[in-house]
Amino acid sequence: MSTPTFSADLLKVDCAREADRITVVLREHVLRHFKKKGVVVALSGGIDSSVVGALAVRAFGRERVFGLLMPERDSSPATLALSRHLAHHLGIEFVHEDITGILDAVGCYHRRDEAIRLVCPEYSSGWKSKIVLPKVLEDDQYRIFSLVAESPAGERSEVRLTLAAYLGIVAATNFKQRTRKMLEYYHADRLNYAVTGTPNRLEYDQGFFVKLGDGAADIKPIAHLYKSQVYQMAEFLQLPENIRNRPPTTDTYSLPQNQEEFYFCLPYDKMDLVLLGRNHGASAAEVGGTMDLPAEQIERVYRDIESKRRMAAYLGAPPVLVEPISAVY
Repeated sequence: MSTPTFSADLLKVDCAREADRITVVLREHVLRHFKKKGVVVALSGGIDSSVVGALAVRAFGRERVFGLLMPERDSSPATLALSRHLAHHLGIEFVHEDITGILDAVGCYHRRDEAIRLVCPEYSSGWKSKIVLPKVLEDDQYRIFSLVAESPAGERSEVRLTLAAYLGIVAATNFKQRTRKMLEYYHADRLNYAVTGTPNRLEYDQGFFVKLGDGAADIKPIAHLYKSQVYQMAEFLQLPENIRNRPPTTDTYSLPQNQEEFYFCLPYDKMDLVLLGRNHGASAAEVGGTMDLPAEQIERVYRDIESKRRMAAYLGAPPVLVEPISAVY
């Protein structure tokens, strides 16, 4: 018997069956094991949190799903509008918690700007910025983040980040995800609900989350689904078209930023295929053939995948104990 040829068809999912399977798991763990009444879902207006919200309503009913809308100073104006639209579409109770004040109080923006000024001394109030990575496909050179800064006059410059500047910027912006998670657990404790996580498989596998920030949750219903499959689920669940058509963004920095320039080597649909190929043991030539890319470029992405997996191992690791401790739970 010949081995099946690798193809994008492997990403097709039976959405009805998958929705039923996720619903069963949600009910089993939240109601039976956790002894909670429902779930909290942080809604960003993006595809992942929207699908998790819809699946939660399917599992528990709209009266036992609580939505949180948590934009801040740097969020896209579309974030609040789309997340509010999704909450109304699902018919769930929700609250708008603007986290700008909390972030100001802990020095998030000040600490970030101080780190930026290590490489861009003129950076000050009214400026905007983001950090970006060079493409991985063209060569095997070590990739170093650069800062893109925009003055109030609209003039842009790009400068390579030092390690200290990069770590300082990331450490400061991580306040955003950790603040949101703090509020999620506040409302979960108040309602006796569990907290959902919204990473898809690509993000979960590659460590595209903040430790004890958006990486923290009681249950992660779509972490086994590739991003392309999440979009399929969104269509099956009849989510609003403006959400289904929204391209993935980080929505973390003050300048618009897609996930490809910040973290991943390729757009999500192509990254899904390469990750799928890696997981199925497909050769770089097989995967490249489905994407019309040379095998050597796929090999570079394979190496990048393994590098990110090593980092993700720390991000997802539980606390280390000196010796095992048995517990009833």
